[in-house]
Amino acid sequence: MEQCQNLEAAGHQRRRLLQGLAAGVLTAMLPAAKAVAAIFSPPPRLPASRSVYRVRGKAWVNGKRVDENTRIGPNDTVKTGKNSELVFVVGDHAMLLRGGSHLKIRPKDENDFTSLLIGGLSLFAGKLLSVSRNKGMRIETPTATIGIRGTGVYLEAGPDKTYFCTCYGDVDVEANGDSTSKLSVHSAHHDRPLHIYREGQPGQCVHDVPRMARPNHTDEELLLAEALVGRVPPFAG
Repeated sequence: MEQCQNLEAAGHQRRRLLQGLAAGVLTAMLPAAKAVAAIFSPPPRLPASRSVYRVRGKAWVNGKRVDENTRIGPNDTVKTGKNSELVFVVGDHAMLLRGGSHLKIRPKDENDFTSLLIGGLSLFAGKLLSVSRNKGMRIETPTATIGIRGTGVYLEAGPDKTYFCTCYGDVDVEANGDSTSKLSVHSAHHDRPLHIYREGQPGQCVHDVPRMARPNHTDEELLLAEALVGRVPPFAG
């Protein structure tokens, strides 16, 4: 009973803070991201024996339905059903996969079948939030190739356009259809979201997106993902 009351009080406090942020009342006192981090209650680090933190709706790994005991690692293919969500960990890499997504996890070493090190991610369709640290890897979508150097990122992959946000960290972005359309980004906190198009004029397939147009991902989700691997995002420090 006491735990339920504490959770209810924390939820009430969070709602009041977010209402204040929306009204602009607290932004002069504390940056919005730090304010959210200040009241976030992180879950404990996910045990090494588990991959799945949460599944809502339907998800599959290599064609088999996901439950809390499912193990996920390099070489696996992960899919989610409509209006579903899967939050999971591979090694020290945490991911949140939204509904209608199709993800292939690629190993660091094709010949090492026991390692949990990720060499790359192929997001064929859907929406992915991913956090890693000091890990050189590559994310591919139908329209973009993104070199990751230890970051928090969010992307939405479609057949003709990728939305990509460097939530924090350093990335190199290149359009698959035009090697002259490329950009290096350093971001402290969602500083330069991008659209990467399948087709366009040479050098013009990567476009900035207004920060206010940033869709469908939150700092709370980044805090959650990092907590599952025992870290906090840079913006919360």
